[in-house]
Amino acid sequence: MVEPVKMILVTGGVISGVGKGIISSSLGVLLKAHGYRVSFIKIDPYINIDAGTFSPFEHGEVFVLDDGGEVDLDLGNYERFLNIRLTRDNNITTGKIYQQVIERERRGDYLGKTVQTIPHITSAIIEWVERVAAIPVDDTDQRPEVCIVELGGTIGDIESMPFVAAFEKFQRPAFKDQLMTVHVSVILEPKSTGELKTKPMQNSMRNLRASGLTPDLLVCRSERPLNKALREKIAAFGMVELQQVIGVHDVSNIYKVPLLLHKQNVLEMIVERLKLTAVNAEGTLILKPNLFQWTHLSNLLV
Repeated sequence: MVEPVKMILVTGGVISGVGKGIISSSLGVLLKAHGYRVSFIKIDPYINIDAGTFSPFEHGEVFVLDDGGEVDLDLGNYERFLNIRLTRDNNITTGKIYQQVIERERRGDYLGKTVQTIPHITSAIIEWVERVAAIPVDDTDQRPEVCIVELGGTIGDIESMPFVAAFEKFQRPAFKDQLMTVHVSVILEPKSTGELKTKPMQNSMRNLRASGLTPDLLVCRSERPLNKALREKIAAFGMVELQQVIGVHDVSNIYKVPLLLHKQNVLEMIVERLKLTAVNAEGTLILKPNLFQWTHLSNLLV
């Protein structure tokens, strides 16, 4: 029996643009350094079929994949960080899912049933994710072991609700080791007070739980490093352990983010949560990731 591809779902809270793409790429770097084959899927909950017709003033420049797919810039980060090659199917949009379901309905695939968001749309989402997650993306031409799925936008957006509902499947006991949820949110620091405020993040965690997902890691974005007292407060309100609260403050270049996560034992928590075992070509367990080259790269940039 083929082992299913394990998944890491990366969600965001409070505001968009908090760095989910860089966090996702950085998680991939740690996993690849540990010996895993990693793939990515970016979910964009807009009704457009792809990013080809977007205004660059609103979404930035379009990234063009090897197969001609016009996608979000995050997929470019995935390719550069991990030296992989993705296709247009690695980018899911609401438009693609609805188009597929409507085409099936017109062909009569649903045998006269009433086509609904649950189960038809959610099932189409999971089918797409599981199919694409198993496609090789690197030079080994082997099946990935982990797929990182980034959900665009923020938790609570009406556009992303069908996608969140789809991933509720993995909350069932039979699938509990197949999905890890990483929630990325921002700790605001109003200039008028000069204090780090956690209330917006608390609300985003509440929205995540209300939607049916339980966070396994809380990644806190901030301008400056978080102290232990603040992390303890976030852990208490988020109903997680202290080590599950990960601080990611602003750094001089994005290539330092994987090292920041590594110092906080994120890799060990992923391996434990998904029950992963990394084995190299000699058949021995890889205990520590080799990040020497990545450290050198991050130091080349100021």
